[in-house]
Amino acid sequence: MTVHRVAVLVLDGVTPLDLAIPAQIFNARPETPYEMTVCAPSPKVATTAGFTLEAPGGLEWVRDADTVIVPGYEPLLRPPEAVLDVLTEAHERGRRVVSICTGAFALASAGLLDGRHATTHWKHIDDLERDFPAVTVDRDVLYVDEGAVLTSAGVCCGIDLCLHLVRRDLGAAVANGIARGLVAAPHRDGGQAQYVPAPVAVAGEASLSDTRAWALLRLDEPLTLRELARHAGLSQRTLMRRFTNETGVTPLRWLLDARLGKARELLETTTHSVDRVARDCGLGTAANLRLHFRRALDTTPTAYRRTFTH
Repeated sequence: MTVHRVAVLVLDGVTPLDLAIPAQIFNARPETPYEMTVCAPSPKVATTAGFTLEAPGGLEWVRDADTVIVPGYEPLLRPPEAVLDVLTEAHERGRRVVSICTGAFALASAGLLDGRHATTHWKHIDDLERDFPAVTVDRDVLYVDEGAVLTSAGVCCGIDLCLHLVRRDLGAAVANGIARGLVAAPHRDGGQAQYVPAPVAVAGEASLSDTRAWALLRLDEPLTLRELARHAGLSQRTLMRRFTNETGVTPLRWLLDARLGKARELLETTTHSVDRVARDCGLGTAANLRLHFRRALDTTPTAYRRTFTH
């Protein structure tokens, strides 16, 4: 495989978890082409956790990278001009530039978000919108993919964005394998809400994770809202409310996304016909699978298989 160089550019006031996410996901693995380096404008960088870290690479690593990722940092600290210049240069050379959480402020300061949609941590959405009026700020999403420029919402949404990048590069099977190693959700669509107004369960309520795990083992079956509610021991109304609170999407939307995820993995890892893939993932017919593939991925199952079969 051709090496894909990833530069994780850390700035003063970096959030340690935001740094750990790309460092873990783009770490070298036999099944991936990534070569990841943590770099910074100075050898030592202060973190929001009160300790300093030493970056092995400098800004020259950014110039050689295929993908540049800026983790979240204290957005009141304007990045040095040398950082803004190197981000602009990377973008002008056609490199992929990505931010996690408040890393979006660095991209915005470099002018890379002007005329684009972008997001950041919900606590800083108003600041981004006020300070950078040329940016169209999406408030209720996990991440935004603008092609060569991508931004994510707060903290753990960086996992979703980084797995999305792996999925774009290498397909669903590799991304799902990394997600399993992280014990993370294999796919959360970028359009889901980043902030749920009532994220804490009411006393006595249990998570619906068991019901979701049960459904993932039965995607080839015609699952209904009634069956999901029966498994959870809830009324359909209560299931809808709690499911949406936990996942940010309705049960039926979640099922469709899960089925498309399974279809992608089957297309990559088997030689099953498109008809069989449609049946095995619960979408019924090849025509229905093609319809949903076109809507969600703007491609066909056959073209997808051709791209991501390893």
